[in-house]
Amino acid sequence: MTSLNNTGVSHTVFRLLGIPGLEDQHMWISIPFFISYIIALLGNSLLILIILTKRSLHEPMYLFLCMLAGADVVLSTCTVPQALAIFWFHSEEISLDRCIAQVFFLTSTFMSESGILLVMAFDRYIAICYPLRYTTILTHALIGKIGVTIFLRSYGTIFPIIFLLKRLTFCKSNILLNTACKHIILAKISCNDIRVNIWYGFFVLMSTAVLDVVLIFVSYMLILHAVFHIPSRDARHKALNTCGSHVCVIILFYGPGIFSVLTQRFGRHIPLHVHVLLANVYILIPPMLNPIIYGLKTKQIRDQVVCCFQNRNDFNH
Repeated sequence: MTSLNNTGVSHTVFRLLGIPGLEDQHMWISIPFFISYIIALLGNSLLILIILTKRSLHEPMYLFLCMLAGADVVLSTCTVPQALAIFWFHSEEISLDRCIAQVFFLTSTFMSESGILLVMAFDRYIAICYPLRYTTILTHALIGKIGVTIFLRSYGTIFPIIFLLKRLTFCKSNILLNTACKHIILAKISCNDIRVNIWYGFFVLMSTAVLDVVLIFVSYMLILHAVFHIPSRDARHKALNTCGSHVCVIILFYGPGIFSVLTQRFGRHIPLHVHVLLANVYILIPPMLNPIIYGLKTKQIRDQVVCCFQNRNDFNH
């Protein structure tokens, strides 16, 4: 497979180089990738199983958490197995259609997670500000509609990117300096004017992730306002404690992403492999740590996990 600058050729197969500059370290780099993926897969699958099988956990907060765990599994599976194939077997080739499909599912799942975190903030707002009306407002029918809306918003806004990439002619190169296909990285190796891609990518980011962050911030301002008007100190502490897990997950999800964007924008002297590693952090860390955070900080889930393992031990004996 050549990567000649031949304007008569439009490449249909690309090479993902993994982490450029650290090719000799790929085997060592694969270890945290593999461990984080196994933990994410097992942790989130266990979380989904417990929430779906225990009727006592069929409450809005846990159903939203179940959606988040499902999105985490998809987000990890979109990229990590492919990265491991590059690290272990030098399986670098990827077709254009597979590459575009990965862009679509990776980006839309990221947007889905952002939407789920927003509705989880809304859930905490209702629970703290309107506790007596909590179950009557957040009915199972409404939760289902919210889930469908998140799905449609995410996949609907990303769908045009398929056509924006399909229209391009890839004659510059077939080398992608990353572990996964990304919209702008793929667009940049085309010979066309990609201003539409850049502006549409900016529109998607502003209308989903950035808007979600603003609305989450507003939700927490309203939550804090309500909490500090609660006369009982214990009640205040309990109310804030219910938000602890969600705040940790928000920081884990948006933090690495924002840091990665800032380093790409202002860190022009930072080596390329650092940019690629940072871009992988938000795909590796949140799916791995989300079930652990909720498992440790949420008593109902912690009790169900302990019960699950105790029953298994009793069965083995």
